[in-house]
This record gives sequence, structure tokens and C-alpha cells, in this order.
Amino acid sequence: MTIDLEALYVDLHKHPELSFQETRTAGVIARHLAELGLEVEEGVGRTGLVTTIRNGDGPVVWLRADMDALPVPEQTGLDYASTARGIDPAGLEVPVMHACGHDMHVSALIGALERLVATKDEWSGTIVAVFQPAEEYGAGAKAMIADGVLDRYPRPDIVLGQHVTPLPAGVVGVRPGTQMAASDGITVVLHGRGGHGSRPHSTIDPIVMAAATVMRLQTIVSRETDPRDVAVVTVGSIHAGLKNNIIPAEAKLELSLRYPDEVARDRVLEKMERIVRAEAAASGAETPPTITTQHTLPPTINDADATARLTATFAREFGEHNVVDPGMFTGSEDVSWFARESGAPLIFWFWGGVDPQKYADAVAGGTIDRDIPTNHSPFFAPVLQPTLNRGVENLVVAAREFLD
Repeated sequence: MTIDLEALYVDLHKHPELSFQETRTAGVIARHLAELGLEVEEGVGRTGLVTTIRNGDGPVVWLRADMDALPVPEQTGLDYASTARGIDPAGLEVPVMHACGHDMHVSALIGALERLVATKDEWSGTIVAVFQPAEEYGAGAKAMIADGVLDRYPRPDIVLGQHVTPLPAGVVGVRPGTQMAASDGITVVLHGRGGHGSRPHSTIDPIVMAAATVMRLQTIVSRETDPRDVAVVTVGSIHAGLKNNIIPAEAKLELSLRYPDEVARDRVLEKMERIVRAEAAASGAETPPTITTQHTLPPTINDADATARLTATFAREFGEHNVVDPGMFTGSEDVSWFARESGAPLIFWFWGGVDPQKYADAVAGGTIDRDIPTNHSPFFAPVLQPTLNRGVENLVVAAREFLD
């Protein structure tokens, strides 16, 4: 039986699920793995799945795909666009969309496993396929590790993973060293003193405090970071107040901070905390702000030797013009926890999902930022083909390179 990967992708795209809620997705994956004759364990790290293909002596290759979606209202206009709703950790109902391509990652890995099962007479070794939850929270890999994934299954000799991105379809982007930045998710609660909107002098307004803090935080990159260095400070969420004539008692900011290494991380975190506390003091806050780290992700660092080997193989299989160095991405990933905790080398690469002509037109017109939606955009939608087929081929070629 041949799996209809396009139908699988469309189904996953239409039915996205938030982090640690991927129960339907897990069921779909388990059903298709059973069709391939594979045993699968569900519920690893809450909603993750793991399947193992043992095929004689040889290296252990881990293939990883993430499977959660985002609280984004889809605006792609596709006839299979998501209209799903979900409940976020705060208990709020939100729209849900596969705005980061994890539906493509899952479909490609299932397709790769199908091909590898069909060609077992051509390779030997062990494949461990990991379908990971909650990448968007930076928590899924750690949850699976805490659940014993490295002890209950053959430990990896190498960890491989991939991510669809706004490159031309057919292009693979991979580089040795730091491929993706480290990051921290920070929640800041600014404490004021609430009161009537007509009597601001009797309050300590946390909204004004928050506004000043947001603006001052931007100077970390623009005025306190060497222009040759990489740093990102984003305030992605701000919440305060319930009514126009009530000054609330507190305001909450949610920050995303990104950097290439630990030295830069320490520097940015120190500046962030200094600014937050100073702005609170300048506003006369009677209670210091509360600063909480929600997650920490290490940089995604590709092993130099293994990456050089795979890059040469990709170039041989797909053509040198289709293999590029995409530079370091300031996005972050939690896939590297599997490699770090096991001591195995990691290779994590990107592959394109944009119509090549559309991409070329945007390059020629200087309109890439405007015309090519990025991951996490409500307009993000990889072209179905050749994106899906190339995603399958990437994983098969990479796995075969490191198996006997």
C-alpha cells in the first residue's frame, strides 16, 4: 500500500493542533506507521511518538519531525485552509494554523520511512523516527527526554532534522556550525497601582510603564550591541487592562530574545533586566517587576565534519546549484537537545517551499520581505510540490548517507 502523502499533508494542514495537544495528529501518524508495518509508541513526552526500524548491524540514525501548530488565523486562501480553533495555555480560545510548516515536516518523514522500509535490502543499521510535540513552546524535546526517550530506544550516532522555509522549492540550505540562534522566552510583569482613569495622579500606571519599557528595550540592539554582532529583542505580546476608564494594577510583556552564543546571551539578558527594573523605578513602582524565564533554547549547532559530508552528498544528488549556505537563522529550535543530551552530532537543514518563479520575481523586484511570507505568517503556505517530494528525498538521502 502506498501512502498518499499529498492527501496526508492536506489533512494535517486542515486539522492543526496546539503544542502538547497533538492527539489527532498523533493518531493519524500512528495509523500510517502501522500501515508500513511499524510498531509505534504513543504518548512519549505527553503527545510524541517514536518508531524504530531495526535492520541489522550498523549506525543508529535518528530522524526527527515536529508536529505542533500555532495560534494564528490562517489567511492563505487555500481551499484546505485551517478554520480550527483551540484553547491556549491561558484558557483562551484562539485560531490555530500550521503557520510554520510542521505539517510538511511530518508528511515528509512518513514518506521517508515508507521509502526506507521498501529498500531495507539496500542499507543496514537502525532508524529511530521521532515525532516531537511542542516545538513552538521549546518544550517538546525536553519532555521526551524526561520521559526516557534516550534510554528506551537505541541512542543516536547522529541526529538529523529539517525545516521548510522561504527558499525556492528544490533548494536545500545547510551550513556547518551555528545554524540557528539560542533564545529565551521571558515574561515580565510590571506592577503598578490601579485606580480610576480620571485620577491618574493617584495611581502608578503600568501601561505607561510598559510603553516606556518596550521602547527602551529596542535600544539593546540599536544602541548597545555592536552592529557586527547578532541579537534580537522582540516584545511579542503585551496585555494590560479591561476597560477604558480603569487604570490597571499590572501589565504583562512577553519577550523573545535571541543570540548566537552564551556570551551574547548573558550580555542581552543583563541589559534587558537592567532596563525593565530601571523603567519600573523611574515610574515610581512600589513593587519590583517580576521577570520569569519560560523557556531557554540552546543554539542549533551543526557538526562540521558530518555537515560537510552531507552537503557534498546533497550537491551530488540534487545539483550544486540547489545546495546553498543560508547563513545563520535567528529563529530557534529545540531539536539540538536530542544531540546534546546523547552526545551525538547534529545536522539540521532547511529546504525551500516557495514557487521558484515567484521567488525569482521577488528577488528581481527587491520585494522578498513583502511578497514571500515567512514562517509564522498567516499567509505562510509552502507550495505542495515539489516541496513535499524534496522533503522526503532529503531525509532518505541523509539517512542513507549515515547508515551502512
